[in-house]
Amino acid sequence: MRISTVSSRKPPGAALMAVLWLIAILGMACMAALRVISFDMEIASAKVHGSRARQIAEMGIAVGSNYMVKKTDPLLHRANPETGENFDVRIISEGGRFNINSILLQDDKPLLREIFIKWGLELEDAQNVVDAMSDWIDADDNVALNGAEKDFYDKEGRINQPFNRPFYDLSEMSLVRGMDLVEAVRPDWRDWFTIWSGGPLDLNEAPAELIAAAAEVSVENADMIPEKVRGADGERDTADDVPYQRADDALKELGIDTQSRPDIAKRFTVNDPITRIESIGIAEGAKHKITVIVRNRTGRPALLERTEETIP
Repeated sequence: MRISTVSSRKPPGAALMAVLWLIAILGMACMAALRVISFDMEIASAKVHGSRARQIAEMGIAVGSNYMVKKTDPLLHRANPETGENFDVRIISEGGRFNINSILLQDDKPLLREIFIKWGLELEDAQNVVDAMSDWIDADDNVALNGAEKDFYDKEGRINQPFNRPFYDLSEMSLVRGMDLVEAVRPDWRDWFTIWSGGPLDLNEAPAELIAAAAEVSVENADMIPEKVRGADGERDTADDVPYQRADDALKELGIDTQSRPDIAKRFTVNDPITRIESIGIAEGAKHKITVIVRNRTGRPALLERTEETIP
């Protein structure tokens, strides 16, 4: 007697589908592996090019630090079309910015208050920030009228603040109560300040906006100072520049009587000895920036600060 049996074999179509699925999975695994390898290669390449960009920026700093190199010297801008490597160097006076420690130590609160108000702060907020800055750098724990001392920062969970000393770095200004308001209305506030200049604002180097704030005149009126310094060709650091030899001469042209306004006169100087040298090195698309601040670049230079950053 013949007993019929049912075959347990899978149809050919199912096996084909299994093979196709396996091929698809292997393909995706290969693509993922290739992406990982490509990513690792990009990271390695970026490190190599980033390191080279840093070396090129260092070369720029070496050139800019040479006292014989002038601000307009072509040596400050080097490009190699064959390799795509180049550096650009800027030599700038640090006296073109407000020295925040000098302002606070001289108790020139009106200047800071007016700067913050012109930036968009309300009068009360500006007074609060200025007094809090004064409390931050003074050596005591006495709270100014609108200031903030240890008790305030303790309540905020910030121990050992304020530091009760002058700012050692501009980033410390961000720790002062109310500076978040300043940041909101003027994100580039750091471009206005320094801790390294000789103190007063250098009339030969400062832009019209800063001169206007310190001299209490309009920006349009203050613009006559940098315009005269630039000379007939309208370019800085050229042969026809006409820098001021005395701050009083520039203030006189602004219509300021230095005898009756000594508070304004003390805010200005000329020929500040502190120099900022900025060098950007580029290699295969990678950019690296080195900034050094030196005292007495043309004599016996002393390094005050050095910072580095990778530029996207």
